[in-house]
Amino acid sequence: MNTMRLDYPIAVLCRAFEVSRSGFYAWSKGKLSPRAQVDERLKAAIKAVHKQSRETYGTRRVQPELEAQGFIAGRDRIARLRRELNLRCKQKRKFKATTNSNHNLPVADNLLNQTFAPTRPNEAWVTDITYCATDEGWLYVAGIKDVFTCELVGYAMGERMTQGLTAQALWRAVRNKRPEKGLIHHSDRGSQYCAHDYRKLVEQFGMQASMSRKGNCFDNAPMESFWGSRKKRTDTSPSLRHACRCEGGNSGVHRKLLQVCFIMPNFAMSLINLESPVAPLVFRGVRAGRECARRVR
Repeated sequence: MNTMRLDYPIAVLCRAFEVSRSGFYAWSKGKLSPRAQVDERLKAAIKAVHKQSRETYGTRRVQPELEAQGFIAGRDRIARLRRELNLRCKQKRKFKATTNSNHNLPVADNLLNQTFAPTRPNEAWVTDITYCATDEGWLYVAGIKDVFTCELVGYAMGERMTQGLTAQALWRAVRNKRPEKGLIHHSDRGSQYCAHDYRKLVEQFGMQASMSRKGNCFDNAPMESFWGSRKKRTDTSPSLRHACRCEGGNSGVHRKLLQVCFIMPNFAMSLINLESPVAPLVFRGVRAGRECARRVR
């Protein structure tokens, strides 16, 4: 219309393109509508969150981050703005199997049965093994997570996937939390968890052993989700790759995890499920931390 206005009257062009004259004149003056102005501010905030999360946050996690900064917007609106900005989350690297269920060791029943709804801490723990890439090879990490608080209660690192690695993670979890007897200890059917010594350790602590069905990763979904979120933040960032296993195992991974948790508060949201009963407490804690940081400055 702006180029054709020299040849045709504005009124005729507005009727042909089905726009109002006032709307055309407002556009020609370069003024944005109030909603468009809010969209531009939201875009700037979304790009900042996207960069701060190392390009790993989707719409579901961007929304509470924007809310903490004072921007109230629905998921559909955030998704639309992300499409306009051409922002996409990084994808995980190629899957590497860490579970060997081809053995004749005894397997426990699936007591948890995908019922991830405990009523208190230390009622149900899930555990699994993952891996981190280093220039020397794979660094394996065994972790134990509380289903209620979504907290990583114990972990251990090593260059081999052994029963000793999983036992060390369990020892640390028990030392940290001192759970009562009857806790459900859920894992996959890997030989590390079915080993006789490890099963004896679980019984010694008064825990009920529970194992996923063969080839069903959904039975251990909370732990799989935790590892997936963590690996997207580190394995997709070349700057976080470790030069050697000792750097990742002794100090690197732990140091970077602490840095991300305290320097980047939005990462704390990834350590906890948004549906968890303690999620509101974490939201308030993150906001309080930001407010305290502003006062210090």
